[in-house]
Amino acid sequence: MLRWLVNGFALWVAAMLLSGIQYDATEAFTTFLLAGFVLSIMNVILKPIALILSLPAILLTLGLFMLIVNGFIVWLVSVIVPGLKMSFWTAVIVGIIVSVCNFVFTMLIETDNLGVKAK
Repeated sequence: MLRWLVNGFALWVAAMLLSGIQYDATEAFTTFLLAGFVLSIMNVILKPIALILSLPAILLTLGLFMLIVNGFIVWLVSVIVPGLKMSFWTAVIVGIIVSVCNFVFTMLIETDNLGVKAK
């Protein structure tokens, strides 16, 4: 549930930072909440399959192709969620922003007040 909310928040942050994302401002809360949910589901179901299929490209580019895979997943979310539209290359940049937000969230959750990893 938390990851779903973080994904929705990260998509909203990306929409505030980038001009290439189109969404209905009157229903922004529900749009990004639904997009966060769909992104979470896609990351669980579709992303492992996409990573396995693109493994040769990921190895050849030393992992940089993962940006394209993440962008593809975000672009699919924008196709599925009504009221959210973006181009593929904007989705690649959004994928980077979402990854950074998820990384920061994970670091905040996994550390206690002293900066030591929790058990």
